[in-house]
Amino acid sequence: MSEQTANKETRGFQSEVKQLLHLMIHSLYSNKEIFLRELISNASDASDKLRFKALSNGDLYEGNADLGVKLSFNEAANTLTISDNGIGMSREDVIEHLGTIAKSGTADFFSKLSEDQSKDSQLIGQFGVGFYSAFIVADAVTVRTRAAGSEKDQGVQWHSEGEGDYTIEDITKESRGTDIILHMREEGKEFLNEWRLKEVIGKYSDHIGIPVSIWAVEKDEEGKDKEGKWEQVNKAQALWTRSKSDIEDAEYQEFYKHVSHDFADPLTWSHNKVEGKNDYTSLLYIPAKAPFDMMNRDHKSGLKLYVQRVFIMDDAEQFMPTYLRFVKGLIDSNDLPLNVSREILQDNKVTQSLRSACTKRVLGMLEKMAKKDDEKYLTFWKQFGQVLKEG
Repeated sequence: MSEQTANKETRGFQSEVKQLLHLMIHSLYSNKEIFLRELISNASDASDKLRFKALSNGDLYEGNADLGVKLSFNEAANTLTISDNGIGMSREDVIEHLGTIAKSGTADFFSKLSEDQSKDSQLIGQFGVGFYSAFIVADAVTVRTRAAGSEKDQGVQWHSEGEGDYTIEDITKESRGTDIILHMREEGKEFLNEWRLKEVIGKYSDHIGIPVSIWAVEKDEEGKDKEGKWEQVNKAQALWTRSKSDIEDAEYQEFYKHVSHDFADPLTWSHNKVEGKNDYTSLLYIPAKAPFDMMNRDHKSGLKLYVQRVFIMDDAEQFMPTYLRFVKGLIDSNDLPLNVSREILQDNKVTQSLRSACTKRVLGMLEKMAKKDDEKYLTFWKQFGQVLKEG
């Protein structure tokens, strides 16, 4: 059912969306900051789509090919805005992608690409639930968007309070791309803070390939706001996506400390990009010292999991047998299917194949160490020999 006034329309959500919103707000994600990861991931997708389509139609850039994500907040208005200048959406796109579920815009776009094209397009997110995670922290969400290549008066505004329906209307929007305005609930107000936002972006979006910036406002001596400026927060280049020949040992060691929270350098590491049946990159480290709780079977272990450079989870133990639970590092998959919350890996053939490959890689590293560096291997054995014997 829909109710229309001029170009403004009220439409009911598909029943699955109502169920999802209820689930999302109450139970789906284990920590609320994940909404930001999801929305930045979507913005990154939109930029990837634009970059891809502009290969055959440069006019879509509308004179600006500098793609990025920008975050700003207004404490007085209680809003957080996430903006991108990516592909944008038409009215039809908005109805299809923001009113229904299980048909992610990204998955739909991906299915239309040829096999060769899909390898070049760094698209994230096989599910359409990401956007709805905004309702974990917001009691109302407004989306303002305009598709790249369309006229300025062909913008669209979508608004919902996360209940049974949403409104949609035509607007004029000068710039292409999408602004998502979150009207924060009480429990979402912690994100109306520059340092909190920087913390979450650093945690989840450091390695997205486009800049993520915050509108930063300094205070003068009297505590009044001075003029603000955009400040890039993320590195915008994932270390493991760089060529091995361009990465210094010191960078690998620093990155190890970043992923492991260890203060010491690792004993050794292995960085590999694999193309074939499964496309993935792995960066695996063997620490120099065992953590104090290593022999505890409940010890949190496993690799960081990324899908197309976006952080999905810590401690993905599916990729290592328990007798190699001391290994630190990450796996970044281009084609790993994830279940709907993106927090729990589906147990499937891809997961099993990656586990087998990573296990072989680690055992190969240890074999090489045993042959070439007795002293280093002895250090390893003293720390981890007892765990290794479990295998």
